[in-house]
Amino acid sequence: MVKAILGRKVGMTQIFDEEGKAIPVTVVAAGPCKVVQVKTVQRDGYSALQFGFEAVRPKLVNKPKAGHFKKAAVEPLRFLREVPADDELAVGSELNVDVFSASDLVDVSGISRGKGFAGGIKRWNFSRGPMEHGSMYHRRPGSQGATGPARVFKGTKLPGHYGNSRVTVQNLEVVKVDPAKNLLVIKGSVPGVKGSLLYIRQTVKKGGAQNA
Repeated sequence: MVKAILGRKVGMTQIFDEEGKAIPVTVVAAGPCKVVQVKTVQRDGYSALQFGFEAVRPKLVNKPKAGHFKKAAVEPLRFLREVPADDELAVGSELNVDVFSASDLVDVSGISRGKGFAGGIKRWNFSRGPMEHGSMYHRRPGSQGATGPARVFKGTKLPGHYGNSRVTVQNLEVVKVDPAKNLLVIKGSVPGVKGSLLYIRQTVKKGGAQNA
């Protein structure tokens, strides 16, 4: 099974290694997650585990999902995700932070911090014009290219909404696992604000340490 779990970002802090060097880390409250459905090649065409995270009041779940949880005999959960799996776990079993261990490499996905409307310099790292009074050009977008098409091409880098999009940071190292408190300590920063949902899975990078 691909190692994976859902959690909430607690925040950033630092820890010190044996040599006394400070390591910036992000603390994630991950799991426990419950297996809601087991998908098989014979029935569904592929092998996967569907698991859920964070209990939610039954009145906030629509009827199709309520029936889904009732069939699995699992309490309603706020978030559902699938992970490829060859080995079958029983419906209702739990996934905890102990699926990971220290020195594992993981990919962390989440919704990045929203920064509102931003200009090209902040959003796309454009260079500004001269700041002298006579230049008449400082932070504007600049040339849009050919005028013949009389339209803006798709994908043109312009000012607009910045952030608040799904981002994945790859190849982060798990520094510490605390099963008693359901905490993962991951080296470096991860997407999102405090309290935002994170999806953590073993890295897809080739040759990563502990990439089982």
